Amino acid sequence: MARMLSRSEGVQAPLQSDGQTAVHPACTVLPLQQCHHVLIDREENDRLARCEQTIKQRFDEIISVLKELTTLGLAHDFPEQAQNLAQQRLGYRFPDSILQQSWIRGIDMPALYSASVFAALRAGVHQFSQRIRQEQADGASLDALLVDCGFHAVNVSACADGRLKGLFPYILRLPTSQLLRRSAFAGTLFDVESDILDWQAAELRRYREGYPDTADSGSRYLKVAVYHGSSLDPSHQGCAAHGSNEKLAMEAALERLQQFREGIENAFCCGASTDILLIGLDTDTDAIRIHIPDSQGELSLFRYVDNAEIYKQTLGLDADQARLKVYEAIQRASETGGWGQGEGQPHDGMRRFIATLLINNLSQIEYVAENHGGWHPDRGHGERFISIGDGFQELQVRNLAYFARLDTVEEGAADLDVGVKIFTHLNVENGLPIPMALHYRYNAHVPGHKERVLLKIQRVADAIRARYTTLFGAGMLFLQGSVQDQQLGSVLEEVPLK
Repeated sequence: MARMLSRSEGVQAPLQSDGQTAVHPACTVLPLQQCHHVLIDREENDRLARCEQTIKQRFDEIISVLKELTTLGLAHDFPEQAQNLAQQRLGYRFPDSILQQSWIRGIDMPALYSASVFAALRAGVHQFSQRIRQEQADGASLDALLVDCGFHAVNVSACADGRLKGLFPYILRLPTSQLLRRSAFAGTLFDVESDILDWQAAELRRYREGYPDTADSGSRYLKVAVYHGSSLDPSHQGCAAHGSNEKLAMEAALERLQQFREGIENAFCCGASTDILLIGLDTDTDAIRIHIPDSQGELSLFRYVDNAEIYKQTLGLDADQARLKVYEAIQRASETGGWGQGEGQPHDGMRRFIATLLINNLSQIEYVAENHGGWHPDRGHGERFISIGDGFQELQVRNLAYFARLDTVEEGAADLDVGVKIFTHLNVENGLPIPMALHYRYNAHVPGHKERVLLKIQRVADAIRARYTTLFGAGMLFLQGSVQDQQLGSVLEEVPLK
């Protein structure tokens, strides 16, 4: 991560794809001068900056260490020198088996690189598991907010693009929560049938346990989809699954939301209470755009609030005035005419939830401004590994991993292929292998669940090797397996993949 920028360093505004100097949509004096908003959580911004820097440095140091390794020569004490270097610079040891065979065919750099990526991943998960446990209290507060807004469960699906990897802790500032589900799919093309099953499970729990409220309370299940685009280079750095066409990306996400809602209503009658919400993200500035539902819960691509505009319009106001402006912006969006015409305003709980997300995101807009001059330096893909399965919720940082949520390779082939295509350009074309981390969670309270998950991870690994035989045979695809109890912050258990 870029260090905190000094305004005396002559930071230059980036160029747009048309060659023009970019003007920041939220703070027009950037990058020469910093805007400061009254609703910003600066203490949290500082904590998140330290977290991002710590995590990314673990990965970014690997290549420089491997380059230095080549200068050691293959003397008889090479393994010992290599291990000392790894321990001092990376904080862990290389696999002894790789080093001991170096005298035969030379240093196996692809194997060392992948092993180092996986070691950095394990170290990061271990370090931030404690932080996840500390967030449980914050999650309880979020649960209370969601229930107060009239939601008994929230399911968020985003694009698998690594630039959205920090969606919850950074962009939306949502802590770990018992009521919050999250998933990622290429192009935000989430599995409608799977999410209907999740809806059924949430409703059943309300009937059986009265959690978080009883079935007659009138609360709703909220399904959210997050698409993305690029303000600096919309034709090349948008969503790869939709050919960097933001219009196609938002249309596809909205269509999935509508299919989800209609599917539930068709199967469980019109009284099945569900809300849908569509959010867009500018991956260059991390400013969000929220499409405002009308009184019937319907969405429009042309009825939304742009949070970069909110930031700009509320600069210089006191906290109460700024919050009022946020609600007024939601009301103005509800009054949109033409193609964005709707039937009135969303319900009060939805307005409060949207306002919370907009206010939270103001801190992220300023985070990017303070740490990067207003725009992320990594406009495009810069992921370090591909994450397969349930993902590592302990490590949620921008461009750290491309995430493919899958139970079988056949069902998740589209997402997996997009990830491999991205890493073929990022790594393989530069002589580096593709590190792929297979990770699944199990419920320790369910007899035999861990054993079944272990069988699944082996099955998925075999299917990946069969699908990408050329990469695997060339030594350019490395797999790492691990499982974890579903309790967040639990111990990461490595699984040898046969």
